[in-house]
Amino acid sequence: MKTTNKGKVVIIGAGPGDPDLITIKAVQYLQKANVVLVDRLVSEVILKRYVNPNAIIIPVGKQCRYGLSTAQGTINTLLIQYANTHALVVRLKGGDVSFFSNVLDELEVLKNQAIPFEIVPGITAASGAAAYAGIPLTARNYATAIRFLTYYKTNIITDSAWHDLAITNDTLVWYMSSETLEPLIEQLRLHGIDEQKWVSVIEQATTPLQQVYSAPIRNFLLQFGTMQFLSPSLVIIGRVASLSQQFNWFNGENTQQSLYFPQVTATAEPYLHHSLMQPYVSRT
Repeated sequence: MKTTNKGKVVIIGAGPGDPDLITIKAVQYLQKANVVLVDRLVSEVILKRYVNPNAIIIPVGKQCRYGLSTAQGTINTLLIQYANTHALVVRLKGGDVSFFSNVLDELEVLKNQAIPFEIVPGITAASGAAAYAGIPLTARNYATAIRFLTYYKTNIITDSAWHDLAITNDTLVWYMSSETLEPLIEQLRLHGIDEQKWVSVIEQATTPLQQVYSAPIRNFLLQFGTMQFLSPSLVIIGRVASLSQQFNWFNGENTQQSLYFPQVTATAEPYLHHSLMQPYVSRT
């Protein structure tokens, strides 16, 4: 990539919730960052513990169905704006940057503006949630492959695709799908899924509030069909999901469905890290 006079943008995955799951490389960049644009699903502990105390922090969280959301176009504009005035801008995302995120939009903007960038991977929700729920995703004699999917809209999977998903022995990991879990399960059963397979929903995975809800697919809706799972929740379907009954080693606090990640209440309002409260006034 050509060297420019513009600052560098580093796009970082912060991990699934537990602040100790962030990578050393991510911490090193956060300690040097001038500006951090941060998603909602990033632990506040990471910001307090690792970010340069003189950095500007800008919440750019998204919560499409609840609260407020920062439009992707606004995030793109902020990346350009701060890369033109600061040496190191960090774009901090929950989980890993490449799993069901808008990283392509941001990469295209940075490339078009000739802004240098780097990508630092993080632990994605699938591996974090599965590990903390005691579910080996490709356990020997259970599954030899994993499929990462999403079902946030009920019209994005065709009938032929449903049939393929129902008969496969692959582990199915569903992001952003807890609100559509009932029709998801019904479609799989309609298309002939083995009723001995299990469903596990890991709610607020790797955080102190993690809860795991598991049952055979034939019984899951009877046991948990009336529940409204808190965001973020990950869904694992397959024979491996039953292993949580034996190996779930991490039990979160049952605090009457409290939120570990606060809901979005304001968007793109910069503040200084050292106070975590004081609004930032641009001097440019």
